[in-house]
Amino acid sequence: MPPNSATSSSGTTIETHRYRAVAESFGVDPSGYDRWRPRYPQDLIERIRRANPGPDVLDVGIGTGIVARQLRDTGVRVIGVEPDARMAAYARSHGFDVEEATIEDWDPRGRLFDALVSGQTWHWVDPAAGAAKAGQVLRPGGRVAIFWNAGDVPAEIHEAFVDAFSRAVPDWPTPMTRTPPPASTWYNAMADRAAEGFRAVGGFAEAERWQDSWEQSYTREEYLALLPTQGMLTRATAEQAAPVLEAVGEVIDRLGGSFVMHYVTTTMTTVRARG
Repeated sequence: MPPNSATSSSGTTIETHRYRAVAESFGVDPSGYDRWRPRYPQDLIERIRRANPGPDVLDVGIGTGIVARQLRDTGVRVIGVEPDARMAAYARSHGFDVEEATIEDWDPRGRLFDALVSGQTWHWVDPAAGAAKAGQVLRPGGRVAIFWNAGDVPAEIHEAFVDAFSRAVPDWPTPMTRTPPPASTWYNAMADRAAEGFRAVGGFAEAERWQDSWEQSYTREEYLALLPTQGMLTRATAEQAAPVLEAVGEVIDRLGGSFVMHYVTTTMTTVRARG
């Protein structure tokens, strides 16, 4: 299911960074978020590490530390910025230095980094202000890597979710459709918007686009545990979420109790100019 996105399927631009209440709602269950949110392709993590000029990495929207742990395993040093105190506390419990702020308001205190990464979070950042801060904190040649996992469930599951969610949460701000384009379309729009921010502030190379395709299987229980960690349900009440989970669970049962999710991980990457 697509989140609040940069451009809806109708072509309407949605400034996702203005939806702060949604952006800062994911910490309602940090342990559930950390357990059930998918990781990122190891090939991508290794590619980012190889492309960095050094070991010092700033993770924007570190959350529970999913990206940070994957990167730390490659030998880099990660500092996180995170506006949600609950998520920040969880990441600290895994050994990370995390400072509580939005990236727009964060004070780097003169520190410089070899790379800036952001997994599944940059759409909550003002694109121009975020790019300007990246220019402030990256060393010459420093790498920016902003990426999103985009998953496509079987059509029957998506239709059940949209029907039940539209009844349960009728005032949700983002238009939803029972026949959406591939989820990667939404995230490509986000990557385009991020690239425009870096282009506008100047001082960066022309953005590149990387894409990694992969699959992950989910049982009924696993997917129903994942759904409440997504932005459509993190602010829903238990009474609102229950019929949505029930409707989706019934469809998964009809599919045999499990299904395969097709993912595309889209990365917008650029480099701080030298000199």
